[in-house]
Amino acid sequence: MTLLIEDRGAVRLLTLNRPDKHNALNTELTQALLDALRAADCDDAIHAVVLTGAGKSFCAGADTTEFSALVPEDPGAVTRRADLTTSLHLVFSQMSKPVISAVRGNALGGGAGLAVACDMVVMADTVRFGYPELKHGIVAAVVLANLVRQVGKKQAFELVAMADAIDGPRALALGICNRVAADGEVVTVALQIAERLAGWSPIAMATTKRTFHRVADLSLAQALDVGRDANVMMRGFRKAKSEAAK
Repeated sequence: MTLLIEDRGAVRLLTLNRPDKHNALNTELTQALLDALRAADCDDAIHAVVLTGAGKSFCAGADTTEFSALVPEDPGAVTRRADLTTSLHLVFSQMSKPVISAVRGNALGGGAGLAVACDMVVMADTVRFGYPELKHGIVAAVVLANLVRQVGKKQAFELVAMADAIDGPRALALGICNRVAADGEVVTVALQIAERLAGWSPIAMATTKRTFHRVADLSLAQALDVGRDANVMMRGFRKAKSEAAK
């Protein structure tokens, strides 16, 4: 199986399972992960998700062995793969449940993009995180959307233009991750965070996440309007819940 799924109470642990390929994202794994994230979001018993990789790496990016089949002569295949990749990077913000990535070893290219697409990120101090696409004559494309929203424009451009990998402490300084831990403790720390988030009211957590993503790119006035609507909705929900408990 290219993806391992394990429930630990209200937390679902998803493990990319192509360790011999440093968990490179081929079509099968990409589709499996997208399906698993959507399934977790629909499962009332699951309140948080942790994403990690088996073996030495989190994810080394796209599986380049599939590139030979993605040629202009078959535009359908090119479009389907691009749509699949885009859907994967978008699903994290569409989910109502928080996702924490536990990142060790290599997180490069699409793997780096996958890591930062999650709501929170725990990285090993020795991680190799970066966007090396230019070294291979290709472009860091889909992954840019999340990157430029999470770090300053100058830092984001440096990461893709210089194509150098950075370690955990540097990623923390740039605001790319939330915690840095020893390599062997990364998954444990991520699970601890997930367990805490899973303990909150599911509707309050879902509303917090939905509101967060709605206000992120709005003007102040528009963002305050969104916050006001969420405030009114939650007060109404709390009142209804209190009356139902009587």
